[in-house]
Parts: sequence; C-alpha cells; structure tokens
Amino acid sequence: MPTALVTDSTAYLSPDRVAEHGIGVVPLHVVVGGTEHREGVDIGSAEVADALRAFRPVSTSRPSPQAFLEVYRQLAEGGADAIVSVHISADMSSTIGSAQLAAQQSPVPVTVVDSRTMGMAMGYAVLAGAQAAAGGASAEEVAALVAARCEASTVVFYVDTLEHLRRGGRIGKASALLGSALAIKPILGLSDGAIVPLERVRTSSKAIARLEELAVAAAGGAEGADRVEVDVAVHHLDSSDRAEKLAERLRSRIDHLGELEVVELGAVVGAHVGPGTLAVAVCPRVGG
Repeated sequence: MPTALVTDSTAYLSPDRVAEHGIGVVPLHVVVGGTEHREGVDIGSAEVADALRAFRPVSTSRPSPQAFLEVYRQLAEGGADAIVSVHISADMSSTIGSAQLAAQQSPVPVTVVDSRTMGMAMGYAVLAGAQAAAGGASAEEVAALVAARCEASTVVFYVDTLEHLRRGGRIGKASALLGSALAIKPILGLSDGAIVPLERVRTSSKAIARLEELAVAAAGGAEGADRVEVDVAVHHLDSSDRAEKLAERLRSRIDHLGELEVVELGAVVGAHVGPGTLAVAVCPRVGG
C-alpha cells in the first residue's frame, strides 16, 4: 500500500494538485476581528488584505491535534499504510507540534517533517514526495526526499512594511531593520526556518529588481546545461500585476526551469507579511 502525504494550508497547493496526488491538507486558522476562520476553507487572501488595510486585528493559530488525526485516519481508511506529514517551519508556527501529537495516536505510522520553510518551497517538496510515493518509495525514502528538497530551496521576499511581521511576532533577526523601516524597503529571506534580513534598498522598484537578481542567483544563474532543474513560484499578496511581470522576467532569465507559476499567498502568511508582498521560492529538483 502507498505512503500518503499530508501538509498544511501554508504550502499553497492548488485544489487540483491536492486531489490529483491524494494529498491531505490541514488548514491553519486566521482570526479576524475576533472571529476564527480556516485558511482556504472559509477565508481567503482578499479578506485578510482588506482587514490589514483597515487596521482590523488579525492573528493566526495552529490546527488542533484532532484536525490532524482526522486526516491521518481518513488516509489510513483509504488504504495508506504510512504517512509523511510535512509542515511549515517550527520557527514560524507551532503547527508541527499538533502534527506530532496526532502522530502518536494515528492508526498507521506517521513521519513528521519540519520543512524549515513555507509556501511553494514546501509545496514543491510535498509534490515530489507524493510522486515518489506513487512510484513505490518507502516512507523513509519519501521523507528524505522531501527534506532534501526543502533544504535546497531558497525563499526571498520583499515587504512594503515590516509592521505586520512585528505585530505577529515573526520578525526574528529582521528586527534590526525596524529603526530605519520608514526609510527603506527590506528584502528578507529564510535561513534554517527563520526570517532574516538580506538587504535594504530605498525604493520598491529597486527592491523588486534586487529580488529578481537574488532569485536568478539562487537558481544557479541564467545559463548552463549542467545546472539542476529548478521549480520557481512567485508568491504575492494582493499584488498580482507585479508578480506576473516578475515571473515573466524570471522565465526569460532562467533556462533550466521545471515549473514556474504565480501563487497568491494565503491568509495565514499574508496576515504576517501584509499587502504588496512579493516572494520567490526557488526549489532545485534534488534528492530524487
């Protein structure tokens, strides 16, 4: 029987892909104005962006262990004899703790993987794991592949303001930029699962141009047949035009692309980074 894959809603996988690969998805929760919602189920990006612009209180919370256990049981009943459960970095959310608690009660063995990342950097790894599982890979092999792809990935992003990260407590080492936040446009990245400052520039146009350069560099440059094929996702929150233009420039500059797509950030990550955010996830196809 196959190994099944589970992730959470911050992978931002499309419903079609989830259905195609039989992936279980556990939604994180978003609280807007005191009302709790499930990401991707009863709240979307637009509602969160509107709430942030209106300065309404927005916070996030992890799913319960019971929510994970229900998904694990459904997959076991569907024929899975093992599960690999892959989740947003523990430095950004306590979601993985719920998964670990549920794994102890699961009717089949569950390997919980801390992706140390988020978004499609995690999503592409989960998809690779699901494809490997469909080909007969063991749970141990699937978990190793997922971990390798996550570790090899690079996430860089630009935010219009650091205020949302500060309010949500996710700012990490980027707090060093707060004193000059009004005078700069910060470029941030993920390092071992935590948000870190990379560079500071003076205008949004320069920040986006620099984001492009960092993404191309992370992909291994623009030319070379020996380079590893990469999947790239351009994430955004309420900034689709800028995201589409950035994606087209990356398409023309990276010649060893696997997939390249524009994926809007969901409510949970969006609540912490704010409207206008652009991010690029560069994910080499390693470990297979």
